[in-house]
Formats: sequence, C-alpha cells, structure tokens
Amino acid sequence: MSIVVYIAVMAVTTYLIRVIPFAAVRGKIKSRFINSVLYYIPYAVLSAMTFPAIFFATGDVISSSVGTVIALVMAYFNLPLIVVALSSSLGAFLTTLIIQLF
Repeated sequence: MSIVVYIAVMAVTTYLIRVIPFAAVRGKIKSRFINSVLYYIPYAVLSAMTFPAIFFATGDVISSSVGTVIALVMAYFNLPLIVVALSSSLGAFLTTLIIQLF
C-alpha cells in the first residue's frame, strides 16, 4: 500500500479517538467517580507505554532497572527533570560498563 494511505488511515483513527468522546457525552459529567477515572487515564496510558520501553532500551534489564530506580528516587525528591534524566542515564551507562568488565 501507499504511504499516503497509511497516513490517511492513522489521521482518521487519531481524529475519531478524539471526537467520539465529545460526541458521546453531551453535557458536563457530574459523577465524581467518572471524573476521577478520567483524571488518571493519561497517567495510566503514559505508564503503560513508557515502562516496557524503559526496560528494553539498553538491551540489559539490570542496567535499565538501575536507571529506573535512580530516576524514581530523584523524582520523588522533586529534582529538576534534566537532573533526573541525566543521572538515570549516567547510572544506566555506568552499570553497563561495570557489567561488561565482569
């Protein structure tokens, strides 16, 4: 198939995913439960997409785990994003080097 067809199908799919909820719900949602579920959906989807990629990014689950633990600990202490990203990357890199030495 042509690349244009692929792009068109993905454009329609993306558009429908965003329009259907607006078409289905006409008024303001009054249920506190539904509002709380909808509030946390972006975090759940982001986690579901990110965590598998994290553990296979370096090709070694051990170094990926070390980088993830470093990132989680530093994020818990509300450090800036650049510090968290650089520190976790450095931790994963150093762990990979140590594993290669042994």
